[in-house]
Amino acid sequence: MRRGLISHARLELPDAVLDARLARVRAAMAEARLDALVLYSNNTRAAGVSWLTGFVPYWSEALLVLVREAPPILVVALTYRVKGWIERTSRVADVIHGPRIGREAARVIAGAKADAVVAVPGLDHLPAGIADDLRSGGPRLVLTDASSMFAPLRGQADATEIALATKAAWIAQRALACAELASSGGESLNAIIAATEGEGRRLGAEEVYIAAAPDLARDPRWRLCRLCRVAGRGLPGRAAARALDGIANPGTNSDPFPRIGLGPGKIADRRSRGAGRRARLARPGGGSRKPPRPPRALLVGAKQPRPYHTDLRQFASSPASRCCARAWPWRSWPRRRTAC
Repeated sequence: MRRGLISHARLELPDAVLDARLARVRAAMAEARLDALVLYSNNTRAAGVSWLTGFVPYWSEALLVLVREAPPILVVALTYRVKGWIERTSRVADVIHGPRIGREAARVIAGAKADAVVAVPGLDHLPAGIADDLRSGGPRLVLTDASSMFAPLRGQADATEIALATKAAWIAQRALACAELASSGGESLNAIIAATEGEGRRLGAEEVYIAAAPDLARDPRWRLCRLCRVAGRGLPGRAAARALDGIANPGTNSDPFPRIGLGPGKIADRRSRGAGRRARLARPGGGSRKPPRPPRALLVGAKQPRPYHTDLRQFASSPASRCCARAWPWRSWPRRRTAC
């Protein structure tokens, strides 16, 4: 959140720089035969208006009206209480207050020329209520999208803008350094955010937006979820085994997902046991003393749990079974007894 009403640092953003930007915009308007330019601004889309006037909105909407042969006028939805502050910190000729900023802007433009061609950069993203007020306030006005005209002008950064961006990047780097220091010290997420914001504001940042995202690569639940997704895709046995083998064996080149850490000794031990299991399964009857189970089509009763692979024997003989056994041991998988 903002600390309070900011001031205009004319050493960092001189009035001559703003006047030069306005002159470039007017020249482009004359070349495109445009009579007026309207720029929309709110607390999340303040770049265009701030670039031409230095105005920074406070949780409200505003329209900058620039008639080709007239100084810029700012129409805001704020109260008169902040009128003096806007005039001191913004390079505008007048500030008009009103709840219907679209209608007030149309009245200003229609007063200069009733059938003016009005250029609105980002017309498709203009709020519908403001666009309707522009049309109702000036029935003869012609609204056109000027994104292609304004974007090249806005994309040319001058020395002042580069200096401001460099300082903002320096503040961000210092603030993130404090976040890393707090994180390495085992602080909570709230403490990390507080340290980041505090350092940024101490260095002069008016606003600090912080977004925290969990590190899914370190979450064992996420690794387990990715493991199940690979095994349940219905891939052929060798493909599923190859994908899961990359998870079970660190250091392989075919590792598309986060690995479940298994020590070298455990991997070698499970490989030897897997070789013996494959040898038993290769015998007639599968190496089991129990009689073979009837096909699934003959089983009646409760619905059978869906296996992780279409062929349990093939899955048991694949490296994937060694990986899944860490999370769910083969003998502990749910089995339902049914009668034929």
